[in-house]
Amino acid sequence: MTNDISSLTQALRDFAAARNWAPFHSPKNLASALSVEAAELLEHFQWLTEEQSRNLAADQRAEVGAEAADVLLYLLQLCDQLGIDLLEAARLKMLVNAKKYPAA
Repeated sequence: MTNDISSLTQALRDFAAARNWAPFHSPKNLASALSVEAAELLEHFQWLTEEQSRNLAADQRAEVGAEAADVLLYLLQLCDQLGIDLLEAARLKMLVNAKKYPAA
């Protein structure tokens, strides 16, 4: 993982430890929280047209950014708990996708 992701992951560990949240951060609970946050992200787009979803007002974009951050943070914590290098997993998945969906 890059230093930025590693340092963010460590900051998440420190944040949880300072609040004694580690006992609650099981992979199951983190995956559940990730799902909830992804749904909250989707909620911002639920009734928008395609065009509206591409042209969010600044306040809407900020709210979407906050929800996207929640998704990222829970995903990092889940991968940390399971010992998954998220960047490496993403690189491998892109290779699989390239084979599955070759460019014309």
